[in-house]
Amino acid sequence: MDFAPERPSIGAPILQFRPNKEYFAGQPKSLEGIAIRSFCLGGALALSVASAAAILLLSASPLWRVPFFIGALSTFHFLEFWTTAKYNTSVASIDSFLLTANWPAYAIAHTAASLECLFSKLLFPNRAWAPLYSGHILLLLGFVLVLVGQAVRSLAMVQAGPSFNHQIQRKKKEDHELVTIGLYSFLRHPAYFGFFYWGVGTQLVLGNPVCFVAYVFVLWRFFASRIRSEEVDLVRFFQDEYVDYRKRVGTGMPFIR
Repeated sequence: MDFAPERPSIGAPILQFRPNKEYFAGQPKSLEGIAIRSFCLGGALALSVASAAAILLLSASPLWRVPFFIGALSTFHFLEFWTTAKYNTSVASIDSFLLTANWPAYAIAHTAASLECLFSKLLFPNRAWAPLYSGHILLLLGFVLVLVGQAVRSLAMVQAGPSFNHQIQRKKKEDHELVTIGLYSFLRHPAYFGFFYWGVGTQLVLGNPVCFVAYVFVLWRFFASRIRSEEVDLVRFFQDEYVDYRKRVGTGMPFIR
């Protein structure tokens, strides 16, 4: 038997749901902004996959590497937001996409990488920069580093949950815990490890000798400085527990202990 919904009695106040203003357009957690960025990243990924496939199927040109890079970037930025939204929901915002992180240096680096690949492959299509005909090996290594780096970074964010944040935390939150299980049992900063090797891998796939060296140097310098700064607070938060953890577990990045 169906029952008609109850109607409010005459004179009863009508309650209206008013969403938090931070979800309105132009605000840090704007649903409109999140939808637009997700749509654009999805479109960029689809277009890059189609472009790379078309180039591979219709020509012998190495230019498929540029849309591959764009697709890898689109996937990375989407997963940054998705993992934050699902496993650390309270801090998820438009900034969680990291599209404007370290602006404009970040954008300049990726633009330079794309342009180096594009012009070097157009001007010198048959010139190989890899030593001793190791181009195919380095290409395969690049693919592995991109895939492993992305997987490790995303899984690290999942396993850390609320204890992971894109911004260095200077004050300890109530739900901030020292995570030492899973990836964190053998990598002290697995999210940094993942991005470091993801970035290096993209340059191997692109075949960029100049940007490869630049990426290694800049990423190493960035994470060495960030880890040094972040661990000052982590020692203050967790004291001897973190000191012992730091002695047992390395970062997996060269010369960053």
